[in-house]
Amino acid sequence: QVQLVESGGGLVQAGGSLRLSCAASGPTFTSYATGWFRQAPGKEREFVAAITWSTGITYYADSVKGRFTISRDNAKNTVFLQMNRLKPEDTAVYYCAARAGGIRTLTDDFGSWGQGTQVTVSS
Repeated sequence: QVQLVESGGGLVQAGGSLRLSCAASGPTFTSYATGWFRQAPGKEREFVAAITWSTGITYYADSVKGRFTISRDNAKNTVFLQMNRLKPEDTAVYYCAARAGGIRTLTDDFGSWGQGTQVTVSS
């Protein structure tokens, strides 16, 4: 079982930036994909972005494409989510998740989850 710990959330004004980190530990990750999801109050958890550990292939939700960038540091077993030009609608708890295999966008496809980190964007 992969263990995931997120950090980097906080309060930022609209138009600002934040960088989230997801530190992973446990089994080797070469065949894993890691994703970021978010959940706003009263809404379902939704896919944000994902990356494969071995090849660095990325995939984004349309709502964040061009503003968010997912990347990984294999040596540190850490995945990052750089969030630029933040909007109030980006306010949510952001979760890191991992799965064995390629990129997927459904929460049920990910077996390991972090505890989440709050991102609040003020208008």
